[in-house]
Amino acid sequence: MKNTAMPYLYIFAFGIVAIFFMSFIGLNNMEEISAEKEGGGEATEEVAASPEEIYNKSCIACHGDQYQGGVGPALTGLTKSPEELKAILVDGTPNGMPGGLIPGQEDAVAEWLTTLK
Repeated sequence: MKNTAMPYLYIFAFGIVAIFFMSFIGLNNMEEISAEKEGGGEATEEVAASPEEIYNKSCIACHGDQYQGGVGPALTGLTKSPEELKAILVDGTPNGMPGGLIPGQEDAVAEWLTTLK
């Protein structure tokens, strides 16, 4: 008579060995994982983009390719100060513009927006 339980026992044994192997790998990487969670992992270098590149990436869909407006208002001839524009970029507006689209680049973009004619 043929023993049909053997393939299942092999799969079971292989699964147990794989679980132990994976847990030992996790223990070895535990310090590295906790350092990454605390922000102490490998530092990534971000390349600063120009305000035009930021606009093309994050703003063009709503404000148009020539700053003429669309879903959002036109951006040419703004009368707001750079500080007011930065506040809008950080916090958004009640009319639908979400805040935080360009974290860390608000100052540069706000200054650039005041130069658009």
